Amino acid sequence: MRALLFWVICQFLFSLTLAGQSPTANQYVGGEVCRKCHPNVWLNFYKNPHYKSVAAGNQAPEKTGCEGCHGPGQAHVQASGGKATIRAFSTMEPKQVIDACLACHSKDLSKANIRRSSHTLAGVACSDCHSIHRSPVPKFLLAKTQRDVCYGCHATVRSQFSMPFKHRVNEGFMECTDCHNPHGVPAPTWRMGARPRMVEHALANEEPCLKCHSDKRGPFAFEHPAVRVDGCETCHNPHGSTNSKLLRRPVVFTVCLECHNGAGNFGRQGDGIQILSAAHNMADPRYQNCTACHVRIHGSNADPLFLR
Repeated sequence: MRALLFWVICQFLFSLTLAGQSPTANQYVGGEVCRKCHPNVWLNFYKNPHYKSVAAGNQAPEKTGCEGCHGPGQAHVQASGGKATIRAFSTMEPKQVIDACLACHSKDLSKANIRRSSHTLAGVACSDCHSIHRSPVPKFLLAKTQRDVCYGCHATVRSQFSMPFKHRVNEGFMECTDCHNPHGVPAPTWRMGARPRMVEHALANEEPCLKCHSDKRGPFAFEHPAVRVDGCETCHNPHGSTNSKLLRRPVVFTVCLECHNGAGNFGRQGDGIQILSAAHNMADPRYQNCTACHVRIHGSNADPLFLR
């Protein structure tokens, strides 16, 4: 009985709102009409950056409020609701959702590569990560806290952030977007152009690691190709590791020997990587920590062998 009474009241209010409109009138009815049937959505939507009041008269109705995203609402009102009479994002394909959002957000440089990003190619749409109406977080209208949104799909990365040595994402010191752009990035300038997973560029198209570890930036008189060309992840696991310094191997010299083994024809001059001298006995603990002597391993302005 209460539901019937509510429906009758809604119909009466809608008739008052639409009274005097001709069949050729503007199909946009304004957000106040939406409020009558969707009070739970409207409750905090007026605080939302997508909402723009037309009270000042400087915005067209089709560019503001609910109808800015969902389209004209007159047919929806006259049909007493229904997803078929309005642009309902829950029924749209991922490409359609992205197209709708890019109608406004295509001007954002950070989203310039969204159509070829790993997320888009995997069928992830904007509404899979963002909650437009009722976001519980203060920034970016995310459906959950940023790390929980990412962990929903990237469970392996979540486990890496629980390792003994890791970047402090779980502690709130930093966020995934400090290094990654979930909307896609241009081709990288390191690792021979092999595309890492949407890793954001820092200044001068460098790895995002250098935004914090600026002492490793250079330029140096003597560059270490493993750093400048291959990138930090050649030696380090950026998310987390069981080894100190986020190294990929537990002992330092085993990391170095991945390249400095005298094999192959790779290297800066294509003549292979310099092999260790006979004086370096890897069975002797004195030589098992290469950085004890080669302290400037990320680059040096004094010595080509990165010595002190």
